[in-house]
Amino acid sequence: MKRLLRGYAGHYRALFRLGLPIVVGQVGVIVLGFADTLMIGHHSTAELGAASFVNNMFNLCIIFSTGFSYGLTPVVGALHGGGQAAEAGRALRCSLVANTLVALAEMAVMGVLYFYIERLGQPPELIPLIKPYYLVLLVSLLFVMWFNAFKQFADGITDTRTAMWLLLGGNALNIVGNYILINGYLGFPELGLLGAGLSTLLSRILMVAGFAWLVLRARRFRRYRVGLLRGGWSAVLFRRLNALGWPVGLQMGMETASFSLSVIMVGWLGTVALASHQIMLTVSQFTFMMYYGMGAAVAVRVSNFRGLGDGANVRRSAYAGFHLIMLMAVVLSTLVFAMRYEVGGWFTDNAEVSALVPALFVPFLIYQFGDGLQITFANALRGMADVRLMMGMAFVAYFVVSLPLGYLFAFPLGWGLVGIWMAFPFGLTTAGVCFYLRFRRRTSRPVVPEIGGASC
Repeated sequence: MKRLLRGYAGHYRALFRLGLPIVVGQVGVIVLGFADTLMIGHHSTAELGAASFVNNMFNLCIIFSTGFSYGLTPVVGALHGGGQAAEAGRALRCSLVANTLVALAEMAVMGVLYFYIERLGQPPELIPLIKPYYLVLLVSLLFVMWFNAFKQFADGITDTRTAMWLLLGGNALNIVGNYILINGYLGFPELGLLGAGLSTLLSRILMVAGFAWLVLRARRFRRYRVGLLRGGWSAVLFRRLNALGWPVGLQMGMETASFSLSVIMVGWLGTVALASHQIMLTVSQFTFMMYYGMGAAVAVRVSNFRGLGDGANVRRSAYAGFHLIMLMAVVLSTLVFAMRYEVGGWFTDNAEVSALVPALFVPFLIYQFGDGLQITFANALRGMADVRLMMGMAFVAYFVVSLPLGYLFAFPLGWGLVGIWMAFPFGLTTAGVCFYLRFRRRTSRPVVPEIGGASC
C-alpha cells in the first residue's frame, strides 16, 4: 500500500485538483436533472412520463455531441503541453465550426424523427405533451454544441474552473426558470413541461454567451486569442478534429443508446414504467456524471503527458484515475442504495411508481464497476488520440450485448422494466474490459510525442 501511494500520490493530487472543478460542474448538471424531474413529477405523472421519453431521445444527441467535442481535448492538451498557445486557439476556431455542422446535422435528423413520434408506440395521452417539449429541446442542441467546444478547449489547457462556474450559474438559472414557468408564478402562465423546456433553452443560450465573452475578453485567454481570431483556416486541423471526434461521439452515443433506445421498450410497458425509468435514470446520472468528471481529468492528464512523450506517466495517470473512480463508486453507490426506498417518493406522489423504483437499484448497483472501468479507459484512450477501435468495441458491447439482452430479459423472460435494467451491467462491463485491454496494449510500447501531428 505504501509503495502504491508513493508511486501514485502525485497523480492522485493532480487529478483531484484538475477533476474536482469538472466534478462540481457535473454535480450542477445532476442537481438540475433532479430539480427538473422533481418539479415535473409533482406537476403531473403524465408530464414525467413525457419528459422521460423526450429526454432519453435527446440525451442520445447530447452525449454524442459531447463525445464529438471531446476530439478537441487531446489536440489542445498536446499543444498546451508543448507550449503552442496560438495553435490551441486555432484548434478552438476549427472546433466551433465542426461542432456547428454536427449540431445542424443532428437537428435535421431529430426534426425528421419529430414527424414519426406517433409511430414509436408511446402512450397516446402523452403525445400532446411530448411534441412541444421536443421542439424546444431541438432548438437548444446548437447551443449545447457551442458550449461543448468552449468547455473542451478550456479543459484541454487545464482551466477546468471556468466551465464549472458557468455550469453552476446556468443550472441555477434553469432551476429558477423551471419554478416560475412550470407552475406559472410572477405573472407567467402555467406551462408545465413546456416551461421546463423553455427554461433549459434560455440557460443554454446564456451559458454560451458567457463563455464566449470570457474567451474573447479575459486576460488569461489572451495568448490563445491570436490563433482563434487571427490564425488562418486549417483544413488539415479540421479533418483531425473530425477524425478524433466522430469515433468518440459514436462510442459515447452507442453507450447512451443502450439506455436511451431502451426507453422505446420501456414505453411498451406503459406510463408508470416510463416514469419509474426516468427517476432511475436521474439517479444513475448522479454517479455517471461524477465519474465522467474524473474521467475527463484523466483524458487531460494523459494528453499532456502524451505531448511530452512520457509513457510511464500516461499509464500512471490512467490507473490513478481508475483508483479514484472506484473509490467514488463505493462511496456514492452505498449512499444511493441506502436510500432506495425513499427515492421514488421524492419525485412523484404516484404509489405505483414509488413501488417500482427500488427494484431497479439492484442492476444499478451491479453495473457500477463496469461503468467506472469503461469511463476511465475510454477517456485514457481519448487522451492518447487512439479512438477508432472504440467504435467497434462499443457497438459489440451496447448493440450486440446490451440492447438484445434488455429485450430478452424484459419480454420473453417476463422481467419487465427490471429486465431492461439488468442488461446494462453486461454491456458496460464488456465495454470496460475491451477499452482496458486496448489501453494496456497501446501503452506496452513507447509513447511518441504527437505535437506536430496534433497541430497539423
